[in-house]
Amino acid sequence: MSNVVAIIQARLNSSRFPAKTLEVLYDKPLLEHIIERVQASRLLKRIVVATTTQPADDAIVTLAKRLNVDVCRGSEANVLSRFHEAAVQSRAEVIVRITADDPFKDPEVIDRAIDLLLTQGYDYCSNTLTPSFPEGLDVEAFSFAALQTAFFQAKLDSEKEHVTPYIWKRPEKFSLHNFTHQPNLSQLRWTIDYEKDILFAREIYRRLYPRKRIFLMRDILDLLESEPGLSDLNSGVIRNEGYYLSVEQESNHE
Repeated sequence: MSNVVAIIQARLNSSRFPAKTLEVLYDKPLLEHIIERVQASRLLKRIVVATTTQPADDAIVTLAKRLNVDVCRGSEANVLSRFHEAAVQSRAEVIVRITADDPFKDPEVIDRAIDLLLTQGYDYCSNTLTPSFPEGLDVEAFSFAALQTAFFQAKLDSEKEHVTPYIWKRPEKFSLHNFTHQPNLSQLRWTIDYEKDILFAREIYRRLYPRKRIFLMRDILDLLESEPGLSDLNSGVIRNEGYYLSVEQESNHE
């Protein structure tokens, strides 16, 4: 069995919603919930929180250590470098990229990506190339070899900030796979970038967390079917807004 490591990228200096990583959902910081949900994966061997060397992120280190989770600290802007350092430190053979602003990460979806990567021999497997899952249930699994190639060869700031674009933009270099969900649920927004997103997340946790600590995508869908108005709390934001903003900034500087 490969050494499959989840690397959770987390920092407090977010431009759109500062300190969101430690926002409280049902008496626990967001990052603690994400760690709990990732720990429910059957196929992961280890979890590393990859944060920055900025003093503000000492709080993230303190939280991770309280939860007995490994920490790696690196560059704030070059997240690709931070991932590579964390992967080397943990001797990862397969990396699962987890972002610390997604309060509903689903361990079953994570395991699907890992299983496909391992059994089919892909370099990269995700549900993001052609989105069909709710935003916030994104998962990317990739080999250490692919990460190392990206680390040495990526030039664009957007490739360094968002870790995987160098890989998934080069199907001629890497074997890529995208798995999908039917029906298409990509219009649903289950991530946190703005205040209204945390309001939505708190309402979901208030209803589901007390009776099921690791509730899954299907549990949220059942809730939204019974209370469709909840989705209106944080509607109207472009999917993957952060990546597109990075690419736009690069274009403006050319």
